[in-house]
Amino acid sequence: MARTIQVLPDSVTNQIAAGEVVERPASVVKELVENALDARARWVEVVIRKGGKQLIRVADDGTGMGREDALLSLDRHATSKIRSPEDLRGVQTFGFRGEALSSIASVGRMRLDTHDGGDGPGTTIRVAGGRITDVDETARKRGTTVEVERLFFNAPARAKFLRPTSVESRAVSDAVTALSLANPGAAFSLESDGRILLDLPAAADLPERVAQLWGNEAVGQLIPMQGEAEGLTVVGLVQRPDAARPGFRRAHLFVERRPFRDPELIKAVDRAYRTTVPGDARPWVILELRVPAGSVDVNVHPTKAEVRFRDRARVEELVEGAVRSALEGLESAATLDTVPTRPRLRVREPGDRDEASDGAAVEESQMALFLSGNENPGAPEGSQGYQEDGEPVPEALEGDGPLRLWQVHRAYILAEVRDGLLLIDQHAAHERILFEEIMESFESGQGVGQRLLFPLTLRLTSAEYEQVRELSGLFRRAGFEVEGFGGETIIVHGVPQPHPYFDPERSLREMIEELTHGSELVRSARNQHEKVAMSFACKGAIKAGQPLDPWEIQELFDRLFATELPYHDVHGRPTVVRLSSRELERKFGR
Repeated sequence: MARTIQVLPDSVTNQIAAGEVVERPASVVKELVENALDARARWVEVVIRKGGKQLIRVADDGTGMGREDALLSLDRHATSKIRSPEDLRGVQTFGFRGEALSSIASVGRMRLDTHDGGDGPGTTIRVAGGRITDVDETARKRGTTVEVERLFFNAPARAKFLRPTSVESRAVSDAVTALSLANPGAAFSLESDGRILLDLPAAADLPERVAQLWGNEAVGQLIPMQGEAEGLTVVGLVQRPDAARPGFRRAHLFVERRPFRDPELIKAVDRAYRTTVPGDARPWVILELRVPAGSVDVNVHPTKAEVRFRDRARVEELVEGAVRSALEGLESAATLDTVPTRPRLRVREPGDRDEASDGAAVEESQMALFLSGNENPGAPEGSQGYQEDGEPVPEALEGDGPLRLWQVHRAYILAEVRDGLLLIDQHAAHERILFEEIMESFESGQGVGQRLLFPLTLRLTSAEYEQVRELSGLFRRAGFEVEGFGGETIIVHGVPQPHPYFDPERSLREMIEELTHGSELVRSARNQHEKVAMSFACKGAIKAGQPLDPWEIQELFDRLFATELPYHDVHGRPTVVRLSSRELERKFGR
């Protein structure tokens, strides 16, 4: 009987492996740049022609290879990154798919030049379609250069699926950009058809790398975030809520310096922004996860674009909490400064990467370069004081007595603080106060209201009446005591008293209308509790144009800075705009 099962030749198996690893030119660039970084390169140069379809060249100043290692690197499953099955769970490099170089060589014409820095000559190897055609000596400095010409020349069916040159060039640029963000301590350059797309010197930290890529204005919109729990650490930068916009967002995730995709983690970030940005805003996020060895699998995807966490729920909770904490600080407030302040983060002291003797040392060095140092993590430039209950408040000028506050245009409160001025929107501030207070009353089950001597009678539409009946329990906990009075009429026996100028009938009517017919505000709520709290906060807050006594101004200020998120109202607008002393001095030419 004729055999139907055949053992495939290496040329075929290499192309099958290449189909997993080499999706497009950007995949080749990503693999080669990761190899360079694993070799401790301090600079990486990428050159492409025709989007990488005609030529890809990646050069580095890493450790390089001797002749024997260079030849072995082209064999399938040959790697310097693991020695035993246990290493699969704790690999500290970008991965260990030993067939990457052999796969790339199987679908292109490849030249490998490398030197390990020893006394002897370097090595040049030429490969065509997976077959070594020439091995020779070469003179070069320590490092490696890999050049790939005519990608998919022997697989024309795959070549037809490549996108136009501009699209492939953009994909290569995105891949190099992501790796440069994960490794700010290394220099990167990218040239496409003779045009320089990226020229990034080694950066001191992540904010400096962001400034190199997108400018000082972009980095000035970012604030540091940091969190740690049970061996997990997350650090990075997120966008100030007032700068977040709908549409395009920059979202970069790294685990142990590996870029990866994870829509669920992005959703965790978005949950943290809830009630601080409009519902359609898409804030930028750049974050790095450090996880214990064995708690993440980076090899569930052939190109390592996705990872699997052993305890996903804990990771998502950590990310959401770290972002939420960052939004609580003064740095998340809107600013009038035209010269942005570069965010800083506290990390461990950086080590010497070139002298690192093991993966852990390299890891610590890279994380230090990723973030930079600050002795006081998360603190704003100005100092902060604390109330008796431990809540932070902006601190007055030292030696000048109590904080000085003024009402401006019957709409804003001006506060003089150590690092400049705060301008507070009285309506937005009171809106945030009321929202958090009512949400707390929902959790405790105790509403605060007062009985009316003369109850209110409100006639509603049938839809509005049904909405009030459905939400009567929440209305009661918000301080509104309502009951049916026959037909489509309700009687109101009790109302809250959030401030002396509160109009309960008007506010309740507006709330009922909004909750019944919807609005952009209540549509952004995640449940009925938030809908009622948001609507009440908006309708019941002190309005612009309302004059306030000095004690009312002080009380509003104190209550605002006792909230969890004092710098944002429930619409996602700022409650506080800050103007630093540095900007004031700059405006006056000092």
